[in-house]
Amino acid sequence: MKLAMASGSLLLLTWFAVLGFLQAVTLEVRERNSTCIKAELSAVFAITYNTSSSPRTVQVPLPDTTTVDLASSSCGSVAGTPALVATFGSGHALGLSFSTNGSLYSVAALVLQYNLSDSSIFADANSSAVVTVTSASPGIWAAINTTYHCVSATSVVLGDQTVTFSEMRLEAYMPGNGLSSDETICRADQARTTTTTPTTTARTPTTASPAPTTPGSPERGIYSVRNSNGTVCLLAQMGLQLNVSYVSQSQNKTVQEYLNLAPNLTNSSGSCDDNSATLVLAQGRTTTLSLIFTLNSTANKYRLSGINVLANWSDMTAPFSAENTSLDYLRTTLGRSYMCNTEQTLAVVPSFSLNTFKLQVQAFGVTTNQFATAEECQMDQDEMLIPIIVGAALAGLVLVVLIAYLIGRKRSHAGYQTI
Repeated sequence: MKLAMASGSLLLLTWFAVLGFLQAVTLEVRERNSTCIKAELSAVFAITYNTSSSPRTVQVPLPDTTTVDLASSSCGSVAGTPALVATFGSGHALGLSFSTNGSLYSVAALVLQYNLSDSSIFADANSSAVVTVTSASPGIWAAINTTYHCVSATSVVLGDQTVTFSEMRLEAYMPGNGLSSDETICRADQARTTTTTPTTTARTPTTASPAPTTPGSPERGIYSVRNSNGTVCLLAQMGLQLNVSYVSQSQNKTVQEYLNLAPNLTNSSGSCDDNSATLVLAQGRTTTLSLIFTLNSTANKYRLSGINVLANWSDMTAPFSAENTSLDYLRTTLGRSYMCNTEQTLAVVPSFSLNTFKLQVQAFGVTTNQFATAEECQMDQDEMLIPIIVGAALAGLVLVVLIAYLIGRKRSHAGYQTI
């Protein structure tokens, strides 16, 4: 199962809570009498479906009768991917799968399944299908051996549907059966605390320092992703440089730092399906970068639509996280690769951008484990065009000088008489 993210409605959650419909549920995944995943949360699903007359949207709270699907849930000791799958109602399910780089863990994918034949929820639906919508990297992460805690309403978009969580406490890769007393507070709660109850002990970042000297061009790495049958579904060759602004623990101010991903220290993984492909690059236990590609089958184009980074560097006051799933970079035609030798800066959020060098990538339609014909970026085309224009200008200048010389020579000969 896979997962994704977007904005939500605190007002909606409050309304459900006042009416008594919004219930907190506790869900656990256990193996060998030990708990590996535990979640305490409330959730509301906003689902749009079609009726014979017009589309209709319903708000569905996660009921307190929700149970864990033992057959689909796992601690990862056998299948390798820890997952929590909760079922409710008549054929509805919510799934969360997890990943870790050793120092941080995160919800790597989120899945919602709903059954349109359930007339108690989807009245007058013109279909009885079971629909599954997915999203990747919804931005839920925490330091290992801590509990992710988020009181604020947090919305995650899955296709055309939305799930909004609140009062969420969650932990995966648990060392014990209970949630850890140490917590990683979500950014929404941190912002609310900073706004409403500032304390004298809180660090106040000063103006950012001048941009540091970059570490030079990164080494070009070769990365690939294989799908479930073992064939390569994504190919990439590129140098990558992270540009991150964060609060320095030693300097007590916002600093800017560049990090080159070193291919020999970076492990690649990921997944592919019909319409999305994800490349995950992890450098040690401190840096994880995810690149999400999506396919528009109607337009026959694919693009880099999402970038997610998790960093836990030694001088950071707290682990750094940034994500944007509404990007439109590296757009190219299905069945071709995208190439750009020129350095590109991919802006993600104000505090994070990604620089690429000598990039070639193909996320769909890979055959024979090789890149298809490349479509070059506009910057490479412009760089090729400049010497052509200069060369043409020089050739034109030489031609003008030559013509002027010949005309001048002819006139000088015309001034003499033969004796």
